[in-house]
Amino acid sequence: MDLSNRTVLVVGGTSGIGRELARRFAAAGSTVAVGGRSPQALSELAEEGFGTIGVDVTDSASVAAARDAALARYPELDTVVTMSGVMLLEDLRDPAHFEATQTTIDTNLLGTIRVIDAFTEHLVRRGAGTFITVTSGIAFLPFPPMPGYAASKAAVHAYSEALRAQLDGTGVGVVELVPPAVATTGYEKVSPHALPLDDFATEVMDLLSQDPTPHEILVKGVLMHRWAERDGTYADLVAQRSLALTMLPGRQR
Repeated sequence: MDLSNRTVLVVGGTSGIGRELARRFAAAGSTVAVGGRSPQALSELAEEGFGTIGVDVTDSASVAAARDAALARYPELDTVVTMSGVMLLEDLRDPAHFEATQTTIDTNLLGTIRVIDAFTEHLVRRGAGTFITVTSGIAFLPFPPMPGYAASKAAVHAYSEALRAQLDGTGVGVVELVPPAVATTGYEKVSPHALPLDDFATEVMDLLSQDPTPHEILVKGVLMHRWAERDGTYADLVAQRSLALTMLPGRQR
């Protein structure tokens, strides 16, 4: 992927990994717009020189409006990154967890699908372009305190594989970014060994610039998650990660 001459929309790029990747694409020479829900964050990004578009990926009408605004301003748009996501704790012994599950699936999975559907026609008509979907190491090695998150990201992985197969021959590629724990605001409290954001972003951009670009962007820190089943470490690692169930309110192992 030539990072110096892309026109990129990062949906869900107002914070964390998405915001840093938007900055990296821009630094490499690409034209970058960021979509998100936070007016304050969008205002800050506009001051940095980014194009900004308000969008709520849980609302189909909002996604359609954001697509129309993006294509009106950036008719040469060729790269769409689907970053929107939430991570919520869920105690599956408490039926009240279902609301968190719904929010997670609606944002992480259905939100991704809404964005992809909105831009597929445009990219296919161009005959060239890239979707970058975002999953997680947790898609391949569940984190028991966040079951809905794990399920949603596993689903996005499967969806990305199917999308790649269906778009084969159109000129539109599908790249799946698989982050490990990354030290974005607040997440270092959940995972004190999280990868520094700057290191993660540098490795991601290096992998994206490879020729050919890998179907899965796997930084070194996520390989143990991605290949746990293959390497025979899956059961032991899930058992270790289950110790984190003490994070749930009132829960002791």
